[in-house]
Amino acid sequence: MQSLVNKKTVSVISYLTIIGWFIAYVKYKNGVKSSLTKFHLEQSFGLCLIVISSNIITGLTVLIDPVFFLLWFSVNIALIILWIAGIISAYYGVRLPLPLIGSLFENRFRFLE
Repeated sequence: MQSLVNKKTVSVISYLTIIGWFIAYVKYKNGVKSSLTKFHLEQSFGLCLIVISSNIITGLTVLIDPVFFLLWFSVNIALIILWIAGIISAYYGVRLPLPLIGSLFENRFRFLE
């Protein structure tokens, strides 16, 4: 039971900012090696990459024309929903990919092995 709680805790932490991801990564490398933890590290890292790239792209469009603020706002609301879905999946200890984008990140980041 303790092992499952630890895996779930590290999985949830991986979604809590980039600092949380690094903490979860260190925990994963130092003993909490499980497929659940690795899966959520991949999902949260991929989501982080999507957040950074989409905010750069939409942020630049807002600078060009403020009308694109609605696009920026909509994209960020969608990303927050994906983030919440990832946290819920990790909390319940299931390997459920993020909607729409989760399958892109499965087994993609070799440095997690």
